[in-house]
Amino acid sequence: MPTLPVQHCTLDTRGLPADDPATAAAGVPAPRTATTDTATGGLTSKGPVFMGTGWRITAQFRTYCLSPSQQYLITFPSQALKDRYIPFLTAAVNQLKAIGLNIDFGDIETFDYSVIPPRGHIQYGDVYRPLGTAGTSQGLPCYNRADNSVWGGYARIDSEYWDGSWYLTDTVRKNLLIHELGHTLGLDHPNSDMNSDGIIDRFEVVKDAGVSPTMTSPNGGYQDSRAGTYTTYDLAGFKQLLANAPILGVS
Repeated sequence: MPTLPVQHCTLDTRGLPADDPATAAAGVPAPRTATTDTATGGLTSKGPVFMGTGWRITAQFRTYCLSPSQQYLITFPSQALKDRYIPFLTAAVNQLKAIGLNIDFGDIETFDYSVIPPRGHIQYGDVYRPLGTAGTSQGLPCYNRADNSVWGGYARIDSEYWDGSWYLTDTVRKNLLIHELGHTLGLDHPNSDMNSDGIIDRFEVVKDAGVSPTMTSPNGGYQDSRAGTYTTYDLAGFKQLLANAPILGVS
């Protein structure tokens, strides 16, 4: 049984030692929703913001920010998978670099999903039905217990997408692969009860000219040549993850 260091993964934690309740509760800021300054149109808040229009941070997993100084590296379990996935991820990674996230592609390393990945590593690979359901993939962040920044994470892509047993259009495939990357970096599904019926449904989310956030459950994003890039909604969420860092004293 692995021992949890100062970070904790949101992957299935059954069998792992539980967090110390006093440590877990200490220093946890109350969730806040961004409000709009009517004079400037900008978002205002007195503390870290975990939710806004078309985006939501995985605060329930205690990932409150992205460290602007941390080098995040997307690693792969084999050269074959690195060659497969980099073309799908490059445009989105370049968007993240452009907003100030220190992220890049790393090397090949051995994956063991029962232990915490190295700091800053986003381990991106294939798993047959990672959630036990056909056609479903999984992206999860790990949090740093010292400051609640994103430590790293896992993207476990259903191998059925590639062996012909689960059909995906090219557009859905492009958006899905960066959707799971978004989860590893601290973004949740932004679905909300748009029609006030008391139920949050699949695909029920704010849209701009018919375009839903890439992080929509089960899958959203651009449906044209921009597929495989984050929407303005998603980028606003990533920007807030970076903006939360100085508020929380994270360098």
